[in-house]
Amino acid sequence: MSLHDDYARVTPYELAFEDPQRIDELASAVEEEAAGRGVASRDLNGFLTLGTVDAFVREIAGEAADPAALHQYGPLAFHLVRFQREGKSLFLLSTHVARYLVEGAPDGEPEPPATAGYLQLPQHLFWTKAAGDAPESVDGVFWSSSSGGILHTLMVTGIRPDRPGLGAIPLPAAPLDDRSEWLELTARQEEPDFVTDLPGADLDGLYEMKTAGEIFKLLARFFAYVQGAPEPLETASAPPTSEEGAQRVPSPSSLEYARVTLGRD
Repeated sequence: MSLHDDYARVTPYELAFEDPQRIDELASAVEEEAAGRGVASRDLNGFLTLGTVDAFVREIAGEAADPAALHQYGPLAFHLVRFQREGKSLFLLSTHVARYLVEGAPDGEPEPPATAGYLQLPQHLFWTKAAGDAPESVDGVFWSSSSGGILHTLMVTGIRPDRPGLGAIPLPAAPLDDRSEWLELTARQEEPDFVTDLPGADLDGLYEMKTAGEIFKLLARFFAYVQGAPEPLETASAPPTSEEGAQRVPSPSSLEYARVTLGRD
């Protein structure tokens, strides 16, 4: 299986909002309503109480959507709005750094490099599966810290060129003060964290996310690695199309991003 980390791939943010004006309108409406009602829009629970958010979810899910649609699509809308409002901080983890972080905790304090952002993982390196479902490749993880010191996270899966849409899996809210403990967290009790029995896993060195703890561990180690990096991260942008004029595969993101490397990638 081919692993890809040469450039940032098209993000959930871009897939959800092909028209940039729509996310601007949503984010502005959310902030206006939140301010008028005295609701903390940086907190997921407060965000989900807003009528603006409910209307947006009905727009994308359909008026006849199940009442549970708010809890299905609301967390994704929350992270997309926070991502936009906090400067669209996008980080691409190289395969070498991803393996380094799986193996152990780096030096550095696990301080988030931004209030909200998206960590894109090497394509097809990390996988997850729900009971009875086929495995899905993990594209990345959104994070957003609330004004009350709570970290909200959401794992994104299933971004594939042969089908539309994506999977969004919200994780339990966690106190940001606990992030140092996540560095050495034992998330699985009966087997090592990140191991998998997926076909071809040994050949390609694949990993699996079975627990929320593994995601918190990887995220905290990424935070620590970035804070301890001796040199500033290099900002990059989308690559040009190939010489033949064909589009790049996978499709590149149009957003600026920082590629996190070991210095030799």
